[in-house]
Amino acid sequence: MASPFAAISVSFFFFFFFFFSFLALAQSSTIGVSYISRTLEIQDRERASPSVQIAAAYGVLLRLLPSHSSSFEFGIVSKEQCGGDSCFMISNHPSSNKNGAPEILITGVTGVEILAGLHWYLKYWCGSHISWDKTGGAQLLSLPDLGSFPHVQDAGILIQRPIPWNYYQNAVTSSYTFAWWDWKRWEKEIDWMALQGINLPLAFTGQEAIWQKVFQKFNISHLDLNDFFGGPAFLAWSRMGNLHRWGGPLPQSWLDQQLLMQKKILARMYELGMTPVLPAFSGNVPAALKYIFPSAKIARLGNWFTVGGNPRWCCTYLLDATDPLFIEIGKAFIQQQLKEYGRTSHIYNCDTFDENTPPVDDPEYISSLGAAIFKGMQSGDSDAVWLMQGWLFSYDPFWRPPQMKALLHSVPVGRLVVLDLFAEVKPIWITSEQFYGVPYIWKVTVLFLIANKCMLHNFAGNVEMYGILDAVASGPVEARTSENSTMVGVGMSMEGIEQNPVVYDLMSEMAFQHRKVDVKVWITLYSTRRYGKSIPEMQDAWNILYRTVYNCTDGSYDKNRDVIVAFPDIDPSFIPTLKLSMPRGFQPYGKVVSRRAVLKEITNSFEQPHLWYSTSEVIHALELFITSGDQLSGSNTYRYDLVDLTRQVLAKYANQLFLKAIEAYQLNDVHGAAGHSQKFLELVEDIDTLLACHCGFLLGPWLESAKQLAQDEEQEIQFEWNARTQITMWFDNTEDEASLLRDYGNKYWSGLLRDYYGPRAAIHFKYLLKSLETGNEFSLKEWRKEWIKLTNDWQNSRNAYPLKSSGNAIETSRRLYNKYLQKQESFS
Repeated sequence: MASPFAAISVSFFFFFFFFFSFLALAQSSTIGVSYISRTLEIQDRERASPSVQIAAAYGVLLRLLPSHSSSFEFGIVSKEQCGGDSCFMISNHPSSNKNGAPEILITGVTGVEILAGLHWYLKYWCGSHISWDKTGGAQLLSLPDLGSFPHVQDAGILIQRPIPWNYYQNAVTSSYTFAWWDWKRWEKEIDWMALQGINLPLAFTGQEAIWQKVFQKFNISHLDLNDFFGGPAFLAWSRMGNLHRWGGPLPQSWLDQQLLMQKKILARMYELGMTPVLPAFSGNVPAALKYIFPSAKIARLGNWFTVGGNPRWCCTYLLDATDPLFIEIGKAFIQQQLKEYGRTSHIYNCDTFDENTPPVDDPEYISSLGAAIFKGMQSGDSDAVWLMQGWLFSYDPFWRPPQMKALLHSVPVGRLVVLDLFAEVKPIWITSEQFYGVPYIWKVTVLFLIANKCMLHNFAGNVEMYGILDAVASGPVEARTSENSTMVGVGMSMEGIEQNPVVYDLMSEMAFQHRKVDVKVWITLYSTRRYGKSIPEMQDAWNILYRTVYNCTDGSYDKNRDVIVAFPDIDPSFIPTLKLSMPRGFQPYGKVVSRRAVLKEITNSFEQPHLWYSTSEVIHALELFITSGDQLSGSNTYRYDLVDLTRQVLAKYANQLFLKAIEAYQLNDVHGAAGHSQKFLELVEDIDTLLACHCGFLLGPWLESAKQLAQDEEQEIQFEWNARTQITMWFDNTEDEASLLRDYGNKYWSGLLRDYYGPRAAIHFKYLLKSLETGNEFSLKEWRKEWIKLTNDWQNSRNAYPLKSSGNAIETSRRLYNKYLQKQESFS
């Protein structure tokens, strides 16, 4: 029996794809693509054989659809057969009328295109949906029985990539999300990447083992490296030179284990036809190098948020790129990777200037720095291409046009690609003459390449419903079709994954869309695919979410500062309650800033939680979700979305409750302050219970995955401490001075609210009420002492948390709606 979704969509998509295929042949290139043509030719030539890629694609199919795999046949085609660009083609199998024969034939230029074609067919002919397991996983209930897969039009479907590359990851995703992954989880992620059409992923795992071997050649000892590498949960920041040793030292078993993991990751990526991006030397060096090479130009960097500039963790060393030793080390690092991995895709990421401003703004000096950095790569790989984040051009006033041009033009055209890292909010390509002729990637992040344009979207893996769907649906197309476009790719560079699946579903699709997407039409189809049923109430709910939660147009970054997960460290007398109650749209900030500036801003005594939509409308969307519960109770994707939406609404309500408690305190209203404080704490407990209803919101798996990588009890204690510390408070603190890096990696996870966020708020409210009762000032010092002790005790504790969900999501959501929201029309 054919899928009911197919009956709805095939007639619509027949015309769409017919026109689309014609358009694809006409408008699929930019000036930037011509600049990287040599690199593309090399990659095509060195790609795994067709038989290897097809076998790898079948492996993904078997893991995704074990009972339906016989319905599909895969094949590799040349770019010439695709009209000169990468593409996938979907057609009815010639033998589909025979019993037991494959029904659908999917071909592509690489294994990635084949699997992107499979995903496209499952989405738009079978009404299926694929997301991360934590966000509900795959919705495959809409698949038809074997022998009944919907046919496409007789001429088949041809979908070209309008731009060659689809980039994925952020330098810090490796710590915020991937830190504790085993091969089973990595395999799932690489499968997901391929199905989304991602062909340019970062591959940063295991580089510390490479560095160990490289630095040994420069007489750096194992003990020196113990001081250089961060702990397992903090490697991203030690790689960037923000910190050293914090959370370490790294056991040798960790180094060996991660190197083996990297080899598996790279092998699978290459088998699928991907182009993994390897790290390059940025100049970050161990302190000992300064004494081994006393004449080298090595500078000590400033403090990065440690308490009192503690040299045990801060103030790392940077080797000047113009020093001859820089090229030596850069060459050795590239060569060691080639030796270990056996091959390369020739693209290397290096961000020497990310939050590290050059000492001199002379364009000639900057040009010499860029040339030296690239020479370090090219000395190890003559075909090297430098991939660089464009984040620095967004926030640092140092990078004026002369300085930008000097850096970007210091490398031969086509050998430097820039990631437009915050393109969905503030694209740089518009204000920089297309990055002065350098290829870029549009990123969300979303990224554009020479430019690569990228979507950033998420900071620190925070849990927050947020997005700008209209920008995602139009930005890549506008950048690619603009005059003299140097764009060569799109991408996603979120700091943490496994959140907001709707944003990533649409962004992944933009790697194959030649025209802007009508989000109103797309979101209706999305809700049907996501749950496997067409339910009018859910379509209405998603239309509301599209207009509100997923329509953030205030230009602000979304760093979650909800009071529950980022409790203010301030005397309540000074919290600006009038400012807190400002109407929708008020923001104390509105421009793109650096990660350092984001961190600095959140360490101020209070930062207003971000609210960019009408809460009354979102409450109505939640009502529609709950009303549909009986029809969707068996849907894991629905349960995830229901819990997430209920959490979103209650978190904003908690901000309002906190405001009311503070207002009562400022009015010397003991009864009011006590009542609102108690209601806030009760709400935290209730949200914890809600989060326990879905496995996507549990603390337990994060901690358990850390412990599972340990080789002995000592490592288990160290790894668990790393995991607990990353999501709470970093660095040492004094008895009454909290670390500046607190709550940046906050999470709405069951267990964390009950045992940390709730007790922390209770301590604050205890001193708040004591101040009212005694008539004395709020004891900020005593509050901090108790809060810091709570934090340190929790970080060092070993109590286990559930690994599986518990409770009924629909009943819990309905109960909490009735308890807190039924009489609330709005609290924005």
